Amino acid sequence: MKCKDIYVNREELFSLGIDEASGRFYVSFPVSSGMIDYEEYYEIDHASLEFFQHNSDAAVDFVMKCRRRELDELLIEQPGNNRGSAI
Repeated sequence: MKCKDIYVNREELFSLGIDEASGRFYVSFPVSSGMIDYEEYYEIDHASLEFFQHNSDAAVDFVMKCRRRELDELLIEQPGNNRGSAI
């Protein structure tokens, strides 16, 4: 992945961006497994990217669902056995 963040919300610790290699849009946030810190990336469409940039409450709601693992079907890369928890 060649990630380019388009919008960063430092307060809620997430970003919106595009994978320049594939053209897919994403929401990402930091995760920690205790051994390593990394980011999880969830695929979104272009309309969602535009909407979330202008509606931070909706973006935060979406991110919270991802953090609770309710939208794992949107994960761009599946985590390993030692999956971390959202920071």
